[in-house]
Amino acid sequence: MTPSLEARQLTRRFGSFIALDRLDLKVEGAKCVGFLGPNGAGKTTALKMFTDLIFPTSGEAFINGISVQRERKRALTSAGTLIETPEIYGSLSPREALELVGALRGMRADEIRSRTAEVLDEVKMTDWVDKKVGRFSKGMKQRINIAASLMSDPEVVLLDEPSTGLDPRGMAEVRDIVRGLKRGRRLIFMSSHILSEVVDVCDEVALLNHGKLLFYDTLSNVEKRLVGNATSVDLSFLSPVSDDALATQVGSLPGVSSLSRVDAQRATVTITGGHEVQAGVLERLVAARIGLLSFEPSRSALEEVYLQEISKGDS
Repeated sequence: MTPSLEARQLTRRFGSFIALDRLDLKVEGAKCVGFLGPNGAGKTTALKMFTDLIFPTSGEAFINGISVQRERKRALTSAGTLIETPEIYGSLSPREALELVGALRGMRADEIRSRTAEVLDEVKMTDWVDKKVGRFSKGMKQRINIAASLMSDPEVVLLDEPSTGLDPRGMAEVRDIVRGLKRGRRLIFMSSHILSEVVDVCDEVALLNHGKLLFYDTLSNVEKRLVGNATSVDLSFLSPVSDDALATQVGSLPGVSSLSRVDAQRATVTITGGHEVQAGVLERLVAARIGLLSFEPSRSALEEVYLQEISKGDS
């Protein structure tokens, strides 16, 4: 069976405030989907309705085609969840914490033992299996939280900003784990407000703002949205470039619609057009022999589209 997650007109109001506004979204297949949006966009509210932690004002959520609101236990049997940041008792070891989760799930003792070993291996915590969680870093605790969400070997995994609050090393570790989860033929639905995280680990992205879905698409199609639009590119040079050289040999190139100097050896240009136009600008800069050292987009394609779409929604 193909794993799936679906929202049908999913809405949540808190008084006069609309946290989620008629969300229609269907995700199918083994992949990682980034549920992206600024803080307060409604991401956590949606995930809580997918897991029946809060009730929708109207609409319905489905996991593998089963209504979460009408058949909660059956729907959530095939799901693993990490919502916000649960706290593990510091006096427990990872083995003890996961055995408790397995027992709450109604798993048999032999299943609990085998799955505990498997999930700790997935999150790279085997060496810490009998240490006290209270001594762990935030990143290590989060890895145990992710392991807990995997105890029932779920087909659908919902993660709510799993790297929030972690240091760079912890963030990198969690992202590596999420990439590994995709190899398990699971559907991973991961909320985030960190663009680089979504680009790094996800295959598709759904963008939410003010409780409304702005778009749902593959990352490759997100790039195509920029064709014909302006892209900001940062340039750096081996040695200082004069204003005249910058204007005549950079600013006048076909496709360059604006130019601004950052310092003596750096500038930013706006290029209007797709990848072919950008490639043409790069070729001419190299041919000009003015010591071009680097040529890279100021923002990722996802960031460009994100800012454009969020700006539309805020206007």
